[in-house]
Amino acid sequence: MSGSYRSVCYLVLFCFLLLGSVLFFLKAKWLESMGRMVQKGQKEMEEASGKRMLDDRKRILRLQERHSVWNRIERELHYSGLKNRLPFLTAEAWVAANVFLTAALTIVLLAGWGWTKAALGAALFWGAEFLFLYICKVKNFQSVNSNLIKFLDFLGNYSVTSGELTGIFTQISRYVDEPMRSVLEECSYEAQTTGDISLALLVMAEKIEHPRFKELARNMEINVRYCADFTLLVNSSRKSLREYLRLGEEKRSMLREAVINMALLLIMSGFTLVIVDRMTEFSVLNILTGTLPGRIAMGVVGFILLLFTGKLAERR
Repeated sequence: MSGSYRSVCYLVLFCFLLLGSVLFFLKAKWLESMGRMVQKGQKEMEEASGKRMLDDRKRILRLQERHSVWNRIERELHYSGLKNRLPFLTAEAWVAANVFLTAALTIVLLAGWGWTKAALGAALFWGAEFLFLYICKVKNFQSVNSNLIKFLDFLGNYSVTSGELTGIFTQISRYVDEPMRSVLEECSYEAQTTGDISLALLVMAEKIEHPRFKELARNMEINVRYCADFTLLVNSSRKSLREYLRLGEEKRSMLREAVINMALLLIMSGFTLVIVDRMTEFSVLNILTGTLPGRIAMGVVGFILLLFTGKLAERR
């Protein structure tokens, strides 16, 4: 009995080992097949994402041709950097939010203070928003201005040994500041995902408000399309950019002098009006605000200041 019992135990143990080996083999095959399915699904998702991104970029280019108003709002969001901070923000959402906030502010002010205060509040809201966007755009413009030479230097160094242009952008982006860093990374990702380098470069050119950056991006797109020499492009762009920066610095110096002269003129004019008001029996303020010649004079001065402010806004 002991010998037969031992044989049965060995047989049962062998069966369990065989069953375990079979289950282990089946589990390994199942995990391998699941891994292949996951890889296949991931690849299909990446291809679908690339195709969807390419279709979106083509749709954006078509919208740029047909709907200039929406395109301009979209570009303003890119130029100010809001699109980078809030990727979900679209031109439609921006317009809807502005309409809602303006209407809410107008209703609140109208209920408490009347039409005049409501119109003034809405005007102040739009003016504050415009000033905020303008300051953001100026900040981004100056950042691009100071990083373009650095970008061209790195591009010239990498292009000697690297074959694909957009692949270099990921390496260069870590050495430049915003908004160029995000734009270069997005261009590299879109080119790798969609496979259309020319379209990625053209889209990149529309995301930054800087004439030299746009010109450089379009020249790179032409070089990619015709397989031209990037060394020549980098050298010519570097010379052109240095001349542009030199002229821009001269223009800023002239504008600084103009601001100082305008401020001195306004101070002297105010001082003269105060002296005349003290020396005469009539109030100069009443003359300026209560008579037709005074209102015309104030209108002319306001128009001159408006033109001067417009010139300052074009200083970039």
